[in-house]
Amino acid sequence: MQRLTLISERALKDPRCQFTSLAHLLNEGFLKECYYKLGRDRVSGIDGVSWKEYGKRLDENLSELVARLRVKRYKPLPSKRIYIPKDQNSKRPLGLPALEDKIVQKALVRILEAIYEVDFLDCSYGFRPNRGCHQAIAAADRVLMTKHIRYVIDADIKSFFDSVSHEWMMKALKVRIKDSSLLFIIERFLKAGYMESDVFVETPRGTPQGGNLTPQTILQNIR
Repeated sequence: MQRLTLISERALKDPRCQFTSLAHLLNEGFLKECYYKLGRDRVSGIDGVSWKEYGKRLDENLSELVARLRVKRYKPLPSKRIYIPKDQNSKRPLGLPALEDKIVQKALVRILEAIYEVDFLDCSYGFRPNRGCHQAIAAADRVLMTKHIRYVIDADIKSFFDSVSHEWMMKALKVRIKDSSLLFIIERFLKAGYMESDVFVETPRGTPQGGNLTPQTILQNIR
C-alpha cells in the first residue's frame, strides 16, 4: 500500500513526527488486503467463523465493518483462551481472536509497523517483519567470533505479555500517534478480555499472545 510507504518515509525523515490522521486508512480496500493476508486454515475464535465462511460475503461484511469503525461502534469480541505446551512442566496461554478482529488487527499491525520499524535498532530481531531467531543467532555468532567479548547477558521478563501495563503502552503509542480514533480501537483490543470455559475474564493489564497485534509465531503451527 503506497500510503504506508509514505508514512514510513515520513517517520524516517522526521523522528519527532506525530501522525494525526491514520484511522481513515481502515477502508474496505485496505481491509480486504488484510483479509487475504490471514492464514486460511487457522483455529476460529469464539464467533466460530472461518476465513472461508467470512469470505462468502466479503464485500458486504467489510462494508458493514468499515461503517462500524467510522462511528466507533466496532468492539472486538473477547478472544478464545486455549493452552499449548510451553515446556515439560508448564503451558502457554494463547488468545484466539474472532475472524473479523483478526482483519482489523492485521490492518493495525501494518500501520504501526510503517511508523515504528524505522525507530527500531538494527540489532533488534524479535517479532519483526523479515527477521527471526536464526538471523539473531547468526549476528550473535559474528560478534562473538570477531569481537573481544567480556560478558554475555541472558535476561527474560517473567510473564511479560500477561503483565503489560495498558496505561504505559498507550502513553508510548501517543509519542508518535495523535489520532484518537486509531488509539481508541487499539485500547478496545487491550480491554476486550477473553473467554475461558464459557466464563468472561477481564484484562486490566496484559495482552494475549496469538493475535496479529501480538507475537504469533506459535499460532502459525496451530490448525
